[in-house]
Amino acid sequence: MEAIAQGVVHVFLALALPPLLLGVIARTKAFVAGRVGPPLLQPYYDLIRLFHKGSVISETTTWVFRLGPLVGMTTAVLASLLIPLGGPTAPVSFAGDLILLVYLLGLGRFFTALAALDTGSPFQGMGAAREVAFACLAEPAFFLGLVVLAKLTGSLALAGMLGASLGAHWATDSASLVLILLSWFIVLLVENSRIPFDDPNTHLELTMIHEVMVLDHSGPALGMIQYSAAIKLFVSSALVARVAFSAGLGSGWTAWSVLVIGILVIAVLIGVVESVMARLRLSHVPTLLVAACLLSAFGVILLAR
Repeated sequence: MEAIAQGVVHVFLALALPPLLLGVIARTKAFVAGRVGPPLLQPYYDLIRLFHKGSVISETTTWVFRLGPLVGMTTAVLASLLIPLGGPTAPVSFAGDLILLVYLLGLGRFFTALAALDTGSPFQGMGAAREVAFACLAEPAFFLGLVVLAKLTGSLALAGMLGASLGAHWATDSASLVLILLSWFIVLLVENSRIPFDDPNTHLELTMIHEVMVLDHSGPALGMIQYSAAIKLFVSSALVARVAFSAGLGSGWTAWSVLVIGILVIAVLIGVVESVMARLRLSHVPTLLVAACLLSAFGVILLAR
């Protein structure tokens, strides 16, 4: 019965909490800038407004354009069910599920880029090319981090790799875990189009990446895209939180509170980073992503003993 209850809580948090992270980031940035900022629940209001609007669809687009937002939201929701939150396992868990997680996120990105290309706009094609190019550099860093966790825990399932056994390794292999945290935080920023890689609030033609791909979407389609982006941010934050707070997660329902607080702390940290840093020049982005790959690679090397 407790396992069923934890599964219900997992699904509820995975579906209800993601927009709150966007609100926390916005309020943090406003606080640092000395402004009042939008309401904490503003992202929920924005999603409700979009889902009640009508859609304008170009006659030059095909079924690919209409399918893109649906696939992006579906893959994001499925990915959230693979990540263990406060419980010892996730609703969907099996050996090798880490590969499914990466492919789900990649599939969502692929259809988002494909929908952008389907409009026939060279402007959106430019954003899709940038999104895919940065993903090619970010994914190796994420994979190498998974290699470190698999090596430490001896498990190929996310529930085992991010489970209670990981906390004990902070005493013996803290250097590798710190390197993975730094690398994954960089990956979190680039995968979720955050500063210094991208700015979800900007509309400057020469610097837009993710936002330029969704300019032709409106109404419920745009709502699905924004909701799936929030879920993706939640998944990325949960991964970082499970590693960072693995030593203090504990057991039972206390672990859920610790993890939720950890995810909110990461959202605050993202807001602080976006407040004190400016966007990087596009030519400098690959350098930082290569650095993330090197951090994860050094984490692997430190375990080769």
